[in-house]
Amino acid sequence: MNTIEPTLIKKKELAKRLSVSTRSIDTWVGKRMIPYIQITPRFYLYDFAAVLAAIRKHYQIEPVTRE
Repeated sequence: MNTIEPTLIKKKELAKRLSVSTRSIDTWVGKRMIPYIQITPRFYLYDFAAVLAAIRKHYQIEPVTRE
């Protein structure tokens, strides 16, 4: 059975992919606007596809991503 597991990335990589600052990521996490997995009190991981879906739903826009 082939299952696709989510790719988890760190905050810096997420910020780079979304072309925003890491502080923006912190703000969104604080407001619970984007999904995250808390590993330790200071370390979070993010599923990029889930974050994109949350941004699209909340802002009702298509985010600009870097390749």
